[in-house]
Amino acid sequence: MRNLRLGLAQINSTVGDLKGNTARIKQYIDQARNLGVDLLSFPELAITGYPPEDLLFKAEFIKDNRTCLEEVVNYSRDIAVVVGFVDSQEDLYNSAAVIFDGKLCGIYHKMYLPNYGVFDEDRYFRRGSGSPVYIIYGVGVGVNICEDIWHPTGPIPYQVQAGAELIVNIDASPYDALKRQKRERMLYTRANDHRVFISYNNLIGGQDELVFDGQSMVVNERGEIIAQGKAFVEDLIVTDLEIERVTRARLRDPRMRQEKQGAGETGIKQVIISKSAPRDHKIPIPQRSVYTVDMVEEVYSALVLGTGDYVRKNGFHQVVIGLSGGIDSTLVAVIAVDALGADNVVGVSMPSMYSSEGSKTDAQLLAQNLGIKLITIPINDTYHSYLKTLEPAFAGAKPGVAEENLQARVRGNLLMALSNKFGWLVLSTGNKSEMATGYATLYGDMAGGFAVIKDVPKTLVYKLSDYVNQKAGRDIIPQVVIDKPPSAELRPDQKDTDSLPPYDILDPIIQAYVEEDHSASDIIAMGYDGETVRRVIRMVDRNEYKRRQAAPGVKITPRAFGRDRRLPITSKYNSG
Repeated sequence: MRNLRLGLAQINSTVGDLKGNTARIKQYIDQARNLGVDLLSFPELAITGYPPEDLLFKAEFIKDNRTCLEEVVNYSRDIAVVVGFVDSQEDLYNSAAVIFDGKLCGIYHKMYLPNYGVFDEDRYFRRGSGSPVYIIYGVGVGVNICEDIWHPTGPIPYQVQAGAELIVNIDASPYDALKRQKRERMLYTRANDHRVFISYNNLIGGQDELVFDGQSMVVNERGEIIAQGKAFVEDLIVTDLEIERVTRARLRDPRMRQEKQGAGETGIKQVIISKSAPRDHKIPIPQRSVYTVDMVEEVYSALVLGTGDYVRKNGFHQVVIGLSGGIDSTLVAVIAVDALGADNVVGVSMPSMYSSEGSKTDAQLLAQNLGIKLITIPINDTYHSYLKTLEPAFAGAKPGVAEENLQARVRGNLLMALSNKFGWLVLSTGNKSEMATGYATLYGDMAGGFAVIKDVPKTLVYKLSDYVNQKAGRDIIPQVVIDKPPSAELRPDQKDTDSLPPYDILDPIIQAYVEEDHSASDIIAMGYDGETVRRVIRMVDRNEYKRRQAAPGVKITPRAFGRDRRLPITSKYNSG
């Protein structure tokens, strides 16, 4: 009976940290060897980090990446390893190195280069043209990279025809709230269609706006998940494969015979690395659990990981947040504490004459619940000083939005002053509903180095807040904060609904227009009021210039502003 002990190391690589990434790879090789792993894989571009973007134009970066690969090769004694790196021949290739017992035995070049959404691989890489099958411990192993597996006509059918019994796919697949279900459906289809084991090894970690969720998995020849990695944390997934299951399944499936007839026409070669069976007498390993994570929990974990990695990987240690007593800043503070620890989070309350007593006490209660330091800096005197300075220039003009926004800009200045003085990174607190409609103040509440919830619709903010309290078993977020009507508190009795439709109407319109590219007439046909739809679309269209100046933030929807959705600022096209 042919068995293979397979390992998937879903690691948190940092872009550009070649030495650090290599050290992490070597640590996982040690762990895998100790567990008797025969074949160990690492994610896509594990050595360089993903995506390296224009670092790829630096010749020294490519050279150093290859040096690190050689270090990994030399370290891989008594084990087979597949690891992602950048290969440089006549051009650059997104590549997987196939290593066996301290020798580089093959290099696979990614064939399908994604150039949509957050991806821009055609800018950097040449498409690969070959997909050999490697015989490792007598098992046919087809290696491919990320996008290659998403295409039904990709390398898998040809690798299977040439004898692949196991497909090792290495990935850097960014998270969004719908991605896991898509992956599982795709992997089920590929494995079941081709009667093959599939190892899907995904990266974890935050990289600028992107978060990689891990959740690596192994599926059997029936498309069933038999081992799964943890979500949003590093993990080493080890499982034993009974390769003869593939043989038996193919004997019972007439499709395999028909496809096999054309195998000689594929031009795919087999590379014999080792025909001998792997060593026996391995230590027993526990069976990996297979689980499903709730979407709200997934999103929350993504926000925590993305925030923590952005702060740490960019050399910051502490963050500062303007706490208004509202639900957005409250949720951001909770996420920051989970990501960095209470000692590394500072809240700042900046009440004005329009701030309700409840907002001030709510901020204090939250700080107590979280155990964070709270600084109170009233802004009335500073605000009136600004008004006095501007009085000659504003003479004859009626007070209005400029005076309201001036309060937000005073607060932004104070937060940036604290950042400048103490090295704290400012976390801004605007949500996707506000970013979409421009319901935010440039150089005011938009000021900051990282916008934690900029891709989180307001209705999801409430769900995440409920999740925080349910998880804790108590009201970390005061219930009064969840219950009170949202307000910027820049004028007496102000409510968000003075300027925006109710969020349960606004968010579906934004999703239809921004995420799904529906026209105004499409959305109206869904049952929404025509004038409301046209007003929302006008707000979205005319505020592109604001979004271009917003801080980066965690991507959690399939169509995030900036990385996914890129529209011209200057445009005369009327979408409404």
